[in-house]
Amino acid sequence: MTQSSRTGFGALGLPDRLVDRLADNGVTEPFPIQASTIPDVLAGRDVLGRGRTGSGKTLAFGLPLLARLSADGARRPRPGRPRALILVPTRELAHQVRDALIPYARVVGLWVADVVGGAPYVRQINELRRGVDVLVATPGRLSDLISQRACSLTDVTTSVLDEADQMCDMGFLPQVSELIGQIPSGRQTLLFSATLDGDVDTLVARYLSDPVEHAVDPAVSRVATMEHHMLKVLPRDKNTLIDQIASREGRTLLFARSRHRADAIAEGLARAGVPSAALHAGKSQSVRARTLAKFRDGTLHALVATDVAARGIHIDGIDLVVNVDLPNGHKDYLHRGGRTARAGESGRVVTLVQPNQRRRARRLMDDAGVDARWHLVNPGDALLTTVTGARAPSYVPWVEPPEPERPSRGRGGPRSQRHGAPRRGGRRYGQNEDRRGNRGPRHGGRRGTGQTA
Repeated sequence: MTQSSRTGFGALGLPDRLVDRLADNGVTEPFPIQASTIPDVLAGRDVLGRGRTGSGKTLAFGLPLLARLSADGARRPRPGRPRALILVPTRELAHQVRDALIPYARVVGLWVADVVGGAPYVRQINELRRGVDVLVATPGRLSDLISQRACSLTDVTTSVLDEADQMCDMGFLPQVSELIGQIPSGRQTLLFSATLDGDVDTLVARYLSDPVEHAVDPAVSRVATMEHHMLKVLPRDKNTLIDQIASREGRTLLFARSRHRADAIAEGLARAGVPSAALHAGKSQSVRARTLAKFRDGTLHALVATDVAARGIHIDGIDLVVNVDLPNGHKDYLHRGGRTARAGESGRVVTLVQPNQRRRARRLMDDAGVDARWHLVNPGDALLTTVTGARAPSYVPWVEPPEPERPSRGRGGPRSQRHGAPRRGGRRYGQNEDRRGNRGPRHGGRRGTGQTA
């Protein structure tokens, strides 16, 4: 027994290969939700976990799921038949869960993939045909693939419902119920959610068998490292205040009530000289992915999002969330605020409140269980700078640099561009395979060999 197996994650029962990889990534001590749930998941129990966003839920279910699948070393996934299913509400969260699990799946020889709306069907179908151990999916796209007979859930031994309350709030309960109903009885079911009420209770009663419950946060979660400020503003000053707040140092995430509002605010910020973009469901998946990547690497200083598009996204270093428009309810307020002060970091949530919105805003804070500080601010106030870091914008319009041109696919280009990729065994090998069929660096090489590209 190694030292790593007796402490930290090793003491929870995870295999040494996973514990060592966690240590390589600088992760040695489990968060509370991880410490409480991992042993029960490893034991095969149905688990009901409640924890606020950013509390470490992905590894809480992902690590023991990988450990259980790898322990059954004789089994390999059949084409189109994943061995484990993780359902999430949005495309962005699906990509995040996939990317979080891939490094750990590599070391135990497992394959993780995701299927989401807005992405090409052919690529997802081909990946399913190669065999997937853990499938991360949004309900709509998975239902489509099943109806096309490209995927079957008959081999699933463990299903995970991540951010279950958000899936229910977004109207996915019928689809989720239909999908879970296709999984054979006797499977392990894990449900993780920030709140356990309403339609989530329906899922628990219907699909979890004698679940063990772990709640590391109260139903209305107060984060000690998060400050809440309500800024009383006049309508005529609102746009100027938005420009000044978004001109601050660091990344700023702003929330708007609709796609049109998000686009309009982002365009206004660009005119004020703030590198910014909008994120909402009206944009294609490729555009949304590029926008998030630019926000992560600092190309964009401000991101203006709607509630639906931003559900579940995780971006390090966001220390200020601005509610340009009031959310519809206290759950949306807590969800928006959960984009900052993640994993013990500090952050602030600022809400702009016009005179005719003050009563509604106070009721919102009461429902959310939040003790917010109220301030009356005007453009250029020292108090505004103290609370948000606001500063005067340059008002030199910012223009997003054009995307680099792709290589021409016309006559005279490389052979692989003119005629497609070379064939292997009568079929084109995929973009993540080399000539010997080994999978590429995205997933860590050929399954079960420990080989990496």
